[in-house]
Amino acid sequence: MLESLFGFSSIINGTITPGSFLVCTAVSIVLGILTALVYMFRNRCSQSFAVTLAILPAIVEVVIMLVNGNIGAGVAVAGAFSLVRFRSAPGTAKEIGTIFLAMAIGLATGMGYVALAVILFVVIAACMLILNAVNFGGREDTLRTLKITIPENLDYDGVFDDLFEKYTDKAKLEKVKTSNMGTLFDLQYTIVLKSAEVPKEFIDEIRTRNGNLNISCGKYEIKETL
Repeated sequence: MLESLFGFSSIINGTITPGSFLVCTAVSIVLGILTALVYMFRNRCSQSFAVTLAILPAIVEVVIMLVNGNIGAGVAVAGAFSLVRFRSAPGTAKEIGTIFLAMAIGLATGMGYVALAVILFVVIAACMLILNAVNFGGREDTLRTLKITIPENLDYDGVFDDLFEKYTDKAKLEKVKTSNMGTLFDLQYTIVLKSAEVPKEFIDEIRTRNGNLNISCGKYEIKETL
C-alpha cells in the first residue's frame, strides 16, 4: 500500500528510469531550498550553510539510488560520510537537526517516496516555524552576563547587593578571579534585569563603587550541546 501511494515502483524494484530520476531530483532540490528558507527564518545563517542545505537532499537522493540493493557500496558510502564528520566544524543543535531533515528528505526521494518526502517536509517545517514563533525553549531577553573589575582592597561580598535589588530581579555571582598580578578582582554575575534595556544609572552607580574600572554587561550566552 505504501509503495503504491508514495513510491516509484521502478526505483523500489531496483531500476531507475530517466523520468523517475528527474522527478526525484527536482523534488529534492525544491525541498532542499525550502528547508534552507525555513532555517533562515529568524536564524543567522551563512551562505555556505544555506547552499549546503539546499543541495544536500539531492546529493543524498542520488547516493541512495546508486547503492540501492548493493551492500558493499552502501558500506563504502557510510564510511565516506563518517570521514566528512571529522572535516567539518561542530554545529549547533538546531543546525544538526536541520541537516538531518535534509538527509531524511534525500533518503525518502532516493527510495522513490516523493509524496512522503513532501509530507515529511511540510510537517517538520511547520513544527519548526511554530516553535520558533512561540520562542519555545528560548531564554529571557532580560538575562545578562555582568562583568565587573574591582580593586583588591574592596570586599566583593555583598558590595553591589543594594544595586542588584534596585535594578534586577535576580543576581548571582558565578565566578571570581584575580588579574593584574593580584591587584584586581574580576567578578562575573548572571543577572535578570527588570527591563530589557540596561539602565545607564545602573552602570554609573557601579562605576562609583569600583573606582571607574572595567564593566561589561552583555547577553547571556548558552553553550548549545547535542
